[in-house]
Amino acid sequence: MIDGKLQKRHLIINLYRLLDIALSLGSFAAAYYIRKYFLPFNLSTLQEGTIYLIIPLLIVIIWFLMFLFFDVDAPIGKKLLQIQFNVIKAVTAGIIILVVSLFFFKIHNVSRLLLGTFYIINMIALVISKAIVYKIYRTSEKSDYNRCNILIIGSKERAAGAISLINSCDSRYFILGCLDINKDKIGKVVKEGIKIIGTVDDIQSILLNNVVDEIIFAMPMHQIDNVEAYIQLIELMGIRVRIFPDWNIHSLFYEPRIATIFYDELNGIPSMVLSSTTTRQRDLLIKLFLDYILSGVALIMLFPLHLLIAMLIKITSPGPIFFKQERVGLNGRKFQVYKYRTMVKDAEKKLAELQAMNEADGPAFKIKKDPRIIPVIGTFLRKSSLDELPQLFNIFKGEMSLIGPRPPLCNEVAKYNVWHRRRLSMKPGITCIWQIQPRRNELSFDEWMDLDLEYIDAWSLKLDAKIFFKTIGVMLGGQGR
Repeated sequence: MIDGKLQKRHLIINLYRLLDIALSLGSFAAAYYIRKYFLPFNLSTLQEGTIYLIIPLLIVIIWFLMFLFFDVDAPIGKKLLQIQFNVIKAVTAGIIILVVSLFFFKIHNVSRLLLGTFYIINMIALVISKAIVYKIYRTSEKSDYNRCNILIIGSKERAAGAISLINSCDSRYFILGCLDINKDKIGKVVKEGIKIIGTVDDIQSILLNNVVDEIIFAMPMHQIDNVEAYIQLIELMGIRVRIFPDWNIHSLFYEPRIATIFYDELNGIPSMVLSSTTTRQRDLLIKLFLDYILSGVALIMLFPLHLLIAMLIKITSPGPIFFKQERVGLNGRKFQVYKYRTMVKDAEKKLAELQAMNEADGPAFKIKKDPRIIPVIGTFLRKSSLDELPQLFNIFKGEMSLIGPRPPLCNEVAKYNVWHRRRLSMKPGITCIWQIQPRRNELSFDEWMDLDLEYIDAWSLKLDAKIFFKTIGVMLGGQGR
């Protein structure tokens, strides 16, 4: 039996501790560099030797123990001032134990100025990092992308129990409503203000018009006519199914075509889950951390490039620097995607005039020589894919990932077949398998969809790394359009 929530919490705490240790080692390296190269000449003499390799090892051991002792970990259920006060206590105790350890092991001639500089830098770095992490954590808690929207099938005792159970969990769970098999019950309250919003026959319409992350079957399966067809539909759309304990579950003769079946706990209650996306929560959490870290580093490192592109757009074409457009993300969530503007002002209004020139099949729109593109700079940004760089802000907001299916337009999603919807079951990305294909601009719409679903089914950190490095090659080769 797997407690996914507990496993995820432990992984978050361990990743935060790893970040704290990395910052502490970086602080020592910075202190050593400052002490050796930036202090006045008469103070800059620093003894060389292995002792300055031993000290980082002692820091790793001592700081790890101090972080454990003073409970310096993830900002789950804590106030910022409490976390920062714990950091001050941990670093202060750590530096005292480090000095005592050096004396105990008879390691002499260690620069006291170096240790003092390290103490100050480490304190500042950890306090600032905790404030940043705390802000990101609190913002993500309120974000729709971190809220799990749940639809419950059932309206009696088991459904009422599910409502109480979910509402007793943390605030990231939100119940959209309940479905029943009886049309006469629509509008009635099941429990705690949660109403019956339709019947199981309405499930496709509800899923197409609402953001639903998980469906809970909280009634005996044998009471639902043709229940296998409903589960197949939900599976085809990539939405997670959770089934609460049912002694008649053996009556459900259903073999998933796509989904993986596993057992999980929701607030201590065992349940069976069908998931059409990966169940490797640890790897997904690592992917999330990498998204934040790499996008943050890229935004800082590429700032001069961002500035240059912004100036060139402003000089060559009247209008805004950035282009904002509503796109569809995880399980139908809508958000504003950012790009550098590569087309003339009011290009969206001219789209209707060009529909007859569309070279793509399906809902997508593509033409080789779009007359709306800004000459030279617009063409260059598109071919190099540098116009996508502002989407690093979308990643930092939690709306996108570095790697994932491209976020479609709202009018494209409205024309999707049911099986196309499963590509929305993973967070959209800046690049994916489709964008590294040699003939990506010649692929049909269904081939494009197949590649995205192939990515979802085969997802791993290794696959993301492969796509990431291949994308760099595609950008350097100027294969964009």
